[in-house]
Amino acid sequence: MVKFQRKLGHLFRLQHLNLSNNTLGGEIPASLTNCSELRVLNIAWNKLIGKIPMELGSLTKLFSFLVPRNNLTGGIPPSLGNLSLLVSFAVGYNNLEGNIPESIGHLKSLEFFGAGVNKLTGQIPNSLGNLTQLVELFLDRNNFEGSIPPSIGNCQSLQQVGCFTKLPWWSHTPAGELPTEGVFRNVSMTSVIGNNKLCGGIPQLQLPTCLKVKKSRKSLASRLRITIVCVVTCFLLVSSLLVLYWRIKSKKKPSSQVSKMDLLPNISYKMLHQATNGFSLNNLIGSGSFGSVYKGVLDQEERLVAVKVLNLEKKGAPKSFVAECNVLRNVRHRNLIKILTCCSSINYNGDEFKALVFEFMTNGNLDMWLHPMTDSENQSKNLSVLQRLIIAIDVASALNYLHDHCEQQIIHCDLKPSNILLDNEMIAHVSDFGLARLLSTNSDSSQKRTSTIGLMGSIGYAAPEYGMGADASTMGDVYSYGILVLEMFTGRRPTDDMFKDGLNLHNFVKMALPKRLIHVVDPMLLPREAEEMGVATVAIVAIEEEDDKDSEIEVEANSIEDFRQIDADLKKCLLSILNIGIICSMESPQERMSMEAVIKELQLIKNTFDGSGIHKGRSSQAQIKGA
Repeated sequence: MVKFQRKLGHLFRLQHLNLSNNTLGGEIPASLTNCSELRVLNIAWNKLIGKIPMELGSLTKLFSFLVPRNNLTGGIPPSLGNLSLLVSFAVGYNNLEGNIPESIGHLKSLEFFGAGVNKLTGQIPNSLGNLTQLVELFLDRNNFEGSIPPSIGNCQSLQQVGCFTKLPWWSHTPAGELPTEGVFRNVSMTSVIGNNKLCGGIPQLQLPTCLKVKKSRKSLASRLRITIVCVVTCFLLVSSLLVLYWRIKSKKKPSSQVSKMDLLPNISYKMLHQATNGFSLNNLIGSGSFGSVYKGVLDQEERLVAVKVLNLEKKGAPKSFVAECNVLRNVRHRNLIKILTCCSSINYNGDEFKALVFEFMTNGNLDMWLHPMTDSENQSKNLSVLQRLIIAIDVASALNYLHDHCEQQIIHCDLKPSNILLDNEMIAHVSDFGLARLLSTNSDSSQKRTSTIGLMGSIGYAAPEYGMGADASTMGDVYSYGILVLEMFTGRRPTDDMFKDGLNLHNFVKMALPKRLIHVVDPMLLPREAEEMGVATVAIVAIEEEDDKDSEIEVEANSIEDFRQIDADLKKCLLSILNIGIICSMESPQERMSMEAVIKELQLIKNTFDGSGIHKGRSSQAQIKGA
């Protein structure tokens, strides 16, 4: 048997210490509390003796403290209440004595508290009711006195543990009335076997009725009247103060960014682990800058979800998690991805874990439709002109909402086809707000900025002014949208190998219009007669070699012939849409259109050509009316 080495206390930068399932003996060295960076301490299943160090509260960065299955004595240190970041605390199967300190109520992040099979005494502290994030609670087989505190019914997260084993309430010593609120409402999560001193509770537990002292009816009626008057008075007073507060606040600037995720329900790591089959590679549906996305099925509702797991080792990932939560929790729009819940916990290895859970989009992202893999089954799925136009309107509507119709302006900063998701009705949903910025409203300019610095956007889609150090702006989103539109209707990525030596997607389309339209438009949007002519190569040569007059003459002759193959309405439609893409992707932000103006133009195009040149439907290729 090896004794615990006290020299570990000299490892001042130690963050994770896992010595579980060994034969360590001796005491937990008090010097270990010198490791101020320690986050995970796992020394379970050993032969340790002695007490838990009283200085435990100095490890203020501790996430997980796991010492079950040892021979520890003494009590639970009151300094435990200093560990505000603590998520897991397990001291079960030891010989601990004394009371559970009231200071445990300060652990607002605590999800697991296990102190079963010890010799703890005294009353169960009321402060347990303050642990709103508590998911699992084990206090069985101790020597507690008195009744179970009703305040534990305030632990609302305990209602979400149906996938765990029954909650084993105290085996023999508690007495008095069993609460009926919160977790105590659920008979499947409350066990009272052997508790012959309990009474009350919900009827399904079949406990005896509690005997109460009778009081005079007059006294009860008098107290009831006084209580009602006090409650009504307090309610009116608080309501008046709130109305006054919001009136004053509405005249001032909107509230600043909030970093907490209080408005989002939380979900446990275990539930997500089960939903994704242990985050299996078979469930992996994509990966991005800050993490991976898995397809999952929540057991409770059998609902398909997309689980975005953050790679916290990636620089900026924690900020991405907070940014995405802050943006999506307060926005509601049919063309924005809907966040269902989030998870901020510890995984089975004791590491920090953060994930977001979204609605699952059955038709994947726009990128896989515009650029299907040659060996993919999606190669037979092509979007028609009308479908692409509707998707462009959907995306513009989402950006218009973010820019001009939120309480606080939002810029996306990373708009591209892979971040546009399509549901089963092919409705577009803008997603991935990991780089999003909440804009200050101090200025009346449309170019409102933030003080946040860092990477804004992806190569080919990021506005050129960002490369010169400009702050994020709504016009930066407009540029990305313009490139997106050009890509949708030309079928070419802005990062295509052909774009070099000053040639980019914007200039490529701008120089071709209007005469050489057929050479830049996606061949899948053209009638088969025009597609089979195979003149795209000639167009590229003509654009890259403008000084070659013979090539220009050849292209001009081909262009006149090409237009005979295109329906007039389709030609006008494509020219109008590509012109919008060109204006939105102008180098100067002042020359770009607003998203509200883009929507009006696209709706006009759709209304004009919807019934004349383009049929509705989900065909594999654009349907054109015959001449």
